[in-house]
Amino acid sequence: MKPATRVALVGGGYVAAFLLASGVTATHVALTSEVDPAASSGMYAFGDVLLFVAVFGVAALIPTAAGLYFLRSRPGVWRLLGAATVVVSASGVAALYSYVSAPPPGASLSPQDWLHELAPFRILAAPLVAGGFLLVSLLAPTRPTRWLFLAAAGIELILSVYIGIHWFGAAGAS
Repeated sequence: MKPATRVALVGGGYVAAFLLASGVTATHVALTSEVDPAASSGMYAFGDVLLFVAVFGVAALIPTAAGLYFLRSRPGVWRLLGAATVVVSASGVAALYSYVSAPPPGASLSPQDWLHELAPFRILAAPLVAGGFLLVSLLAPTRPTRWLFLAAAGIELILSVYIGIHWFGAAGAS
């Protein structure tokens, strides 16, 4: 297969994932339009964004897998992906630390405390990131690369489970 065909195939897959996510989100908005979202429009909008990201993330796994398969013979790509994986996993650990060490509500925040405010967004991405790392580990060309991506997926999975117990376990206890 020619390189241009490969690029078109992967790019078309991402366009299809975008269109699918847009369609699912538009259908959800249409089906929930009877509910009056005026009182909580921000929450509805955030839920719609989460739905879009989740559907796109799952649908984009197919073109991502195809692209990674096409790049198996390129060691430079895998070194770059490995380095990025270490950075992304470290950001997850840092976000969790920042979240659990946040000052109590109502405390005055210093300029550096903006990280506490961004930590939940990184934490929300952890399950999708874990799935991505798992997919990459399945397609990695060498054993050390596979182990690196599996370890990163494990870190993201632990982060997801911890925060899920923290958020939803605390909600169930009250």
